[in-house]
Amino acid sequence: MRILLVKTSSLGDVIHNLPVVSDLRHSFPDASIDWCVEEAFADIARLHPAVDEVIPVAIRRWRKNLARLATWREVRAFRARIASRAYDAVLDTQGLLKSALIARQASGRRYGYAAEAAREPLAARFYDETFVIPRNVHAVERNRWLAAAAFDYPVDLVLDYGISAPAIAGAGPARGRSVILLTATSRDDKLWDEANWCVLGRALLERGLTPVLPAGSALERQRAERIAAALDGAIVPPPLSLPQVATLIARAALTIGVDTGLAHLAAALGVPVIALYVATDPALTGVYGSGFVRNLGRSGAPPSAAEVLRVAEQALR
Repeated sequence: MRILLVKTSSLGDVIHNLPVVSDLRHSFPDASIDWCVEEAFADIARLHPAVDEVIPVAIRRWRKNLARLATWREVRAFRARIASRAYDAVLDTQGLLKSALIARQASGRRYGYAAEAAREPLAARFYDETFVIPRNVHAVERNRWLAAAAFDYPVDLVLDYGISAPAIAGAGPARGRSVILLTATSRDDKLWDEANWCVLGRALLERGLTPVLPAGSALERQRAERIAAALDGAIVPPPLSLPQVATLIARAALTIGVDTGLAHLAAALGVPVIALYVATDPALTGVYGSGFVRNLGRSGAPPSAAEVLRVAEQALR
């Protein structure tokens, strides 16, 4: 059996789709599983050993460069590549018009959410078979239930993200002696107050742990460096690739982060993780896993530094 998964973005959504790969491999050990994903997140799909081929798509970048001839060459090359293999099944677990149109480019029977279950109802028109999956369950389980319905296997398989971090040298402090602090996120209203990070970081240093503050963009690095400047011994590593961040997280004793995809990566790697919610609610998209995972706060009610520290002490015990 040849299967194509379509889940392109964002980082958290891509991570939430990893258990689908594990479920498919468990149910169909000999299946060939490909995955179409945004180029920025392709390394996440590659972390799963059951993914045979990753097909990157660059919708985000293409939208910004529609006037360039090179963009349309890339689009044609992508369409040729995704259509080059005949699939027995094409499963779109994203439920957006853009993902449905991608699925439509592939050769094979297409499966997805019914109109009343899809994030964008129009997407359902592009599938050959649709399924009504409840909206009031966590995103990880929605993905898994959709796949179980499409491929007719049990919905109660053991949750398994199926990934491990690559072995990359120079991944920071000694294993188990660092706490990853994810201070940056995609929206300013989801940020946790810098003063709270400083209080938390000092408490971690007093316990013999090293706060590590990874950051990507220039603004994120400025924020991380301001916080680290108040914490004697904290580390702001240089810009890292996703595999490098995965290795950094996997070596840590604990990850604490705002509403960001990297917090979900910690849960997927089985690292204890605490996610902090300031302007969003974690009920359906919070960190989710079988290890130590905690979601603190909600929209309009961020957690206090004291509350986070109490839960961190539980995790570290």
